[in-house]
Amino acid sequence: MSHDGTQQKLVRMANQIATFFHSQPEAERVQGVATHINKFWESRMRRQFFEMIEDGGEGFDPLVLEAAAHIRKPAPPTPPPAGA
Repeated sequence: MSHDGTQQKLVRMANQIATFFHSQPEAERVQGVATHINKFWESRMRRQFFEMIEDGGEGFDPLVLEAAAHIRKPAPPTPPPAGA
């Protein structure tokens, strides 16, 4: 899968989460999106999510963009040991 295809998939997945939480009480929406992503997205996905947000967040539902402040940023990937 291309990098662009992966980005499109992340946008679609995040927006599907937001679509569900739009049906919830307003006070629960932002935290609901953030909690779902924190629980179910692995570090690699969240890392790419934040790269996309830093690049402007194009295509993300506004609720996803608002929730980004509550999503845990993963640690940078650790490089493989020398000589591996």
